[in-house]
Amino acid sequence: MANDNTKYRHFVANNTKDFNDQAWEIFQFQSKNNTLYQKFLELLPNCLPNQENLFSIPCLPVHFFKHQLIKTGSWEPETIFSSSGTSGSTQSNHAVRSLNNYLENTAHCFEERYGPVENFAFMALLPHYLERKGSSLVDMAGYFIEKSKYQDYSGFFLNHKDSLISLLSKAKSENIPVVLLGVSFALLSLATDFTFQFPELIVMETGGMKGQGRELPRSELHDILKTAFGVNQIHSEYGMTELLSQAYAPADGYFYESSSLKILIRDITDPFREVPDGKVGAVNIIDLANKDSISFIATDDLGRKCQDGTFEILGRLDNAEIRGCNLLVHHLS
Repeated sequence: MANDNTKYRHFVANNTKDFNDQAWEIFQFQSKNNTLYQKFLELLPNCLPNQENLFSIPCLPVHFFKHQLIKTGSWEPETIFSSSGTSGSTQSNHAVRSLNNYLENTAHCFEERYGPVENFAFMALLPHYLERKGSSLVDMAGYFIEKSKYQDYSGFFLNHKDSLISLLSKAKSENIPVVLLGVSFALLSLATDFTFQFPELIVMETGGMKGQGRELPRSELHDILKTAFGVNQIHSEYGMTELLSQAYAPADGYFYESSSLKILIRDITDPFREVPDGKVGAVNIIDLANKDSISFIATDDLGRKCQDGTFEILGRLDNAEIRGCNLLVHHLS
């Protein structure tokens, strides 16, 4: 397997191989060419990954992104995505070899669920993200806005709620399909100040109150937004700084995996034990698009896999539950 990864540049979008085969090839490559991952694997007892069982491939704790610039192979990043680092927490940093590859993959993930990006107007409410550098979400939204054929109806909106509502009203009258993409607290603020009846509108929340109020249960947030915008469902996007792929939920917080992203649920007390469908556990992610960094990540999210293949994100692990991961982080830092 070539060290420059060029043979995989478009493999996600082409989807010419079975997910398991692609994941196994990337594991073999990263286990040999990612120094940090090599050390991590050496610390694990009885580590015997096999191609038939993706859960057997060890996942690197997501906390490593806060302590290491993770790269597979030798290359210089074109950009570095960083998390918001709210409440005094340490930022995660994700080195990205090719920004264009990331952007193309974000479009592919969206289009698998909704159709061509260019067929929608995108109105983005991303305060805090827009006001800092290194946000992968802002880069994704900007790319969607750039690709849209409805340029007069697309853009970022920071503190211009009146103009946003005016543009939504115009788009509704002209039957323009619109995705209103926003972080939870920004959409909630808009819903507090305005009510609007636009049943065809795709209201898509990306999560996150960012210290702007109490963290609402997703069902409560969605009920408020549905009432304010006159829609039957609220859509959700699941992504993070450490991932280059996204998942989407067209309704009720049930996310669909994309062709480049798979969710596995681990036992909270035993990270080497997989939890069956329907049971709550911690979320492991395999992201094929992370071929240049690390594709196998143990997150701090709580989730549940459903029998129909969708998954839910139900909250976060507390510090006590992730202390084992922290010990590994300190050992390898």
